[in-house]
Parts: sequence; C-alpha cells; structure tokens
Amino acid sequence: MGIETTTPNRKGNKEIYGLPVETNSHNKTRKCRRRHRKMSPVQRLYQTCKDVFSFCGAGIVPSPEDIQRLRSVLDAMKPADVGLTPELPYFRMTVARRTPAITYLHLHECEKFSMGIFCLPPSGVLPLHNHPGMTVFSKLLFGTMHIKSYDWVADAPEDKSTSANPSPATPPGVRLAKVKVDADFTAPCNTSILYPADGGNMHCFTAVTACAVLDVLGPPYSDPDGRHCQYYLDFPFSHFSVDGVSVAEEEKEGYAWLQEIEKPDDLAVDGAKYRGPKIVEN
Repeated sequence: MGIETTTPNRKGNKEIYGLPVETNSHNKTRKCRRRHRKMSPVQRLYQTCKDVFSFCGAGIVPSPEDIQRLRSVLDAMKPADVGLTPELPYFRMTVARRTPAITYLHLHECEKFSMGIFCLPPSGVLPLHNHPGMTVFSKLLFGTMHIKSYDWVADAPEDKSTSANPSPATPPGVRLAKVKVDADFTAPCNTSILYPADGGNMHCFTAVTACAVLDVLGPPYSDPDGRHCQYYLDFPFSHFSVDGVSVAEEEKEGYAWLQEIEKPDDLAVDGAKYRGPKIVEN
C-alpha cells in the first residue's frame, strides 16, 4: 500500500478558511482507483496479493480486512481471466498413466507470495499435503472437485514408536487430526481459505470432473526456510489405538490418524507455460 503523504500549509490555503483540503493522498487514492478499474482481473489479483502480503511472513496471517479484500478479488475470477477453457489438453484423460498427470501453470512467485493454477483431468489427485506457516486461498475456476482437509488436534499425544518392529496395528509416528472439510465443490463457488493452524491446513484434492484451481500461497513453499511440502496418509480413527487418546463413538468419523510419508511415486505434476493475460510485475 502507498504511504500517506501530506502537504505543508501555505497562506491562502483552503484550510485557513475551514474548507476541506484536497491532499496528494486523496489524489493518489482516486488515481489508484482509476488504475484498478482499468486492470485486467489477473493483474488486479497480482496487485492485491502484493499489497495484502507485503507485511506478512511465515505464520503471520493478513488482517481480516485484507483477507476479505483478496477473497473478493478471487471470488470474481473466471476461467477466461487466466486464459483457460475445459477444452485445453491439460484436462483430457490419458491412458498412458495409471494416475492422471496434473499440470501446473506458474503465474508469479516472490518471497512474499505465489500464484499458480493446478489443472486436473477427471480422477486427478493432489494427495494429502500440508502448508507450513502459510495462508492459502484456493479458487475453483471450473469443474467439480472433492476436498478433504484436516487440522492437527492440539495437545494430542503422538505415537513416536521407532522400534524396528512396531505393532502392525499402529504405524510409527501417527498423529491425530480433525476433519475440517469432506465434500464436493462445484464452480462457481466461494474461495476457500486455510491458515497456518486452522481452516484445513492439510488437504487433498480429487477431481470429480476436469477442473482448475487457482492457488495463492502466502508465503510460498521454501526448502531453505523450512517450508517444504510434506505428504501424509490418513487412517480412520478406529483403525488404531494410541495411549491417552479417546474420542466419543459418535464423533470418531470426524477424526483420523495422519502419518508422514515421502512424496508419492505416482504423483506427476508437469509444468506448463501460462498463456493467459500478461501480468506486469512492479
């Protein structure tokens, strides 16, 4: 956001007569609004992200006002705004692979935020993964997608077994999580938002039909900064028993055990050039 400026008073200034003064900041605000109206939707998204995440970092969530501001911009986004149609080859079924490949279109990345689009053919899956210290906005541009997401249960004991032959009933390192979302979403729908410790920070996307998801991450993944993408397997709560953990019978379906795993071998995400309206970085 711009820094508000003021001008010194001079003799003859309207302020002497008690009249409102038209300051440079007011002029800048009007000019900014005019420029905003002329922006393409994707340029407006870039500019809004730049403003919203300017003073944020890992674990730092934008203000509620900024969250709503960015959400409103994303809610208005349409496939044509980023040059997409369901007829593009990214969204076609292929027989060469058992698991459909996903295409990622890179729009922008800096140390504060990233913008990109995941293109999923029918049955494409982004497996369960986390977003450490991030605030993430996901806008379904078209299609139907099943989303399942979790948040860690605070203060829940973790099975830290590291023995060579752990119990076959309980995998080592499992941790309790609570189901946040488990539902189908069909575009057009509201932008979903997850936070560092809430909102379904760990989620899995499954394409019911061909679909495209516009993702904004603040901040983006960064291995040097310890924000690497971690994958998980989820197990129903009733599958295992961990000392000190109990859940009422009628609530068990709302919980699961998550176990960290390596990146799945069958996950294929291919990069492709973004060919939508140009983003002017400034």
